[in-house]
Amino acid sequence: MSDLEVSAIICTHNREQYLGKAIDSLLAQDVRNFEAIVVDNASTDATRAVVDRRRDDDRLHYVYEAELGLSTARNTGARVARGRILAYLDDDAVASPQWLSVLVQAYRENDRLAVAGGKVTLIWPEHYTPPPWLSEGLAGNLGAYDLGDLPQAIEQPGLTPRGLNYSIRRTFLDQIGGFNPNLGRMGTKLLSNEELYVTELALELGWQVFYLPEALVAHHVAPERLARSWFLQRGWWQGISECYRDRLCGRTGWRQFGLAGERIARGVYKALKSWPDPARRFDNLVYAYGHLGYLTAAVSDLLSPSKTNLSESPVFTPERFKNRDGV
Repeated sequence: MSDLEVSAIICTHNREQYLGKAIDSLLAQDVRNFEAIVVDNASTDATRAVVDRRRDDDRLHYVYEAELGLSTARNTGARVARGRILAYLDDDAVASPQWLSVLVQAYRENDRLAVAGGKVTLIWPEHYTPPPWLSEGLAGNLGAYDLGDLPQAIEQPGLTPRGLNYSIRRTFLDQIGGFNPNLGRMGTKLLSNEELYVTELALELGWQVFYLPEALVAHHVAPERLARSWFLQRGWWQGISECYRDRLCGRTGWRQFGLAGERIARGVYKALKSWPDPARRFDNLVYAYGHLGYLTAAVSDLLSPSKTNLSESPVFTPERFKNRDGV
């Protein structure tokens, strides 16, 4: 068993323009006993060269993963990592110097801590002014995450730490069999909910999840994400992700259609009601459009269940671990 306390992992796919800053922020951490791992997830740009320019630091390691998918890349990083804590940083994010030390201290002090993450601020493109239609809620789709200036336990999965600033205890990740590859981004498919699903499992299994504001990370906002069309696309895939998560948790059936229809109607109604306010109007339209994506995925399940069957992938339930090592 390695005596390495933490492994910092960046999973990357074609982000050479941001990756160097992310790596540099890891190598500037105020702790020394850690390793930094870059998992190159089928990149076709200069990702390898960006890493190689920094390979004079023996803490930095490079791994290539050919199968596209963020959850797959995270599992690859976990498999090669030696740390007891796995800290994931997005390839377009910049960690504050104390990021790892804050996370490590939290795990040292709480042996029931399974997942922890910190505050996320946004780095806007130069000369950019946020448009009037961008609400605080939709800014969360860009990675913003702020639950205040005090640490707090997360008891609602919807408030789980952002994946771009995320850590997990190795023994817990092993217990649930890794990140589910059916959730999480896959190239241009903006699937999500992998962290939310892990938090659901942690809470059901008696572990704890925490928000740690001092584990601060800043996230670059790519210019292409500043169009209404991107938010609509993100909302659509969020709806599909919600449908996948409900399926994994056994929450399927005709009830899905009623809930999706009610939420679509609610979103359209609120958008019309708040028409003079461009931010609230667009926020509600994205909400409605996302549940249209959910409804489309649910209909696809009903018509072609074999094409969307997740039974061959890990399906994690509390019952599966009833007698696992005192949990």
